[in-house]
Amino acid sequence: MRALYTLLLHLAVPFVLLRLLWKSRRQPEYRRRIGERFGRVPPADGGTAVWVHAVSVGETLAALPLIERLVERHGAGRVWVTTTTPTGSERVRAALGGRVRHSYAPYDLPQAVAHFLERVRPRQVVVMETEIWPNLYRAVRRRGVPLVMANARLSPRSFRGYARWRRSIAGVLADCTRIAAQSAADAARFEQLGAPAVSVMGNIKFDLAVPPAQRERGRALRARLGAGRPVWAAASTHEGEEAAALAAHRELLARWPDAALILVPRHPQRFDEVARLVEKSGLRLARRSAGEPEPGTQVFLGDSMGEMFAYLAAADTAFVGGSLAPVGGHNVLEPAALGLPVLFGPHMHNFAAARELLLQAGAAYAVDGAATLAQRLGELFEAPALRARMGAAGSEAVAANRGAVERLLALLEQTALADRTPALP
Repeated sequence: MRALYTLLLHLAVPFVLLRLLWKSRRQPEYRRRIGERFGRVPPADGGTAVWVHAVSVGETLAALPLIERLVERHGAGRVWVTTTTPTGSERVRAALGGRVRHSYAPYDLPQAVAHFLERVRPRQVVVMETEIWPNLYRAVRRRGVPLVMANARLSPRSFRGYARWRRSIAGVLADCTRIAAQSAADAARFEQLGAPAVSVMGNIKFDLAVPPAQRERGRALRARLGAGRPVWAAASTHEGEEAAALAAHRELLARWPDAALILVPRHPQRFDEVARLVEKSGLRLARRSAGEPEPGTQVFLGDSMGEMFAYLAAADTAFVGGSLAPVGGHNVLEPAALGLPVLFGPHMHNFAAARELLLQAGAAYAVDGAATLAQRLGELFEAPALRARMGAAGSEAVAANRGAVERLLALLEQTALADRTPALP
């Protein structure tokens, strides 16, 4: 199966490159640094203490507390961070700068992986969440390098998909030194797939820290919009969700004419498209890229990267996208950590545990479309005491579940100190 997988990857390379060029029509960054995707990176003088791989923005933001601690432990330039997407790459550079080495991750081609490992020479590898790459895992194991799958999650849907290839997947998971699962349910599913070494570590997304500068930026934005107005945020939205948010906002304006919506699409290549959608709706639009909003702004488009906490801090409550669209949801813990009531749609399989936690704590509402979104927002606009109770419950739930980063650091130290002899020639 591994040979067939590798053959198919080689055959797919021309189509993968065409896809990069296609994506680069909207996001030119996709056609830059293509060599890095084949392992062509500068050599790391003295090797690398830890290589951390985080796919895109969400995984990168979740990994930041861990990466910061690893840099403290090993020193600047001793941690190598890879991403797959340009947006993830931008987040690494903006948040960590020259303190880490950074590149795109290599494709899972044996030669690309080998070239990357020869140049980077990691002494430990950390793969965030559930990125399963057979050739990479095997190459790392052959070098006797400990590999930890960190903050690992496996939804029931993903489990059913992997279970069709249980024997092959078990061989790949056996190449992991340890799988640090988010929850007991995730751990059980990995074990059912044949993973031999699984621990429950909790979700490091609970350990997120709200940057003080962004909190202050949020206060300034709220003052600019108008401190006395009801303001809500629709964060990390996907296609179709902006239309639902705008429909809900029009309903709210019928009762609260001064209400404001902060609309933050998930992907930057959609910023202009969403701006046109708002303009077509007839609502008064202001864009972050154009400066500060006017007091009469009805929709403020957050068309920037790395300012999500500022947008959330300016709002009274937040809807988190990727949940009305069948994406699986995005990080509902960010608005909860800021003390905001949280709303989300029915598609939350990527954040099932966080969803249940917030619902059980009385910190969130589930909605199924524009009408119920408007209804729940209206209830929250009418009742400041309810907003305060829900917000406090959410922030307390987040605080009570912190500690995964410390547990993961201890695990990484244990695996680094272990005498790991290559199991394969």
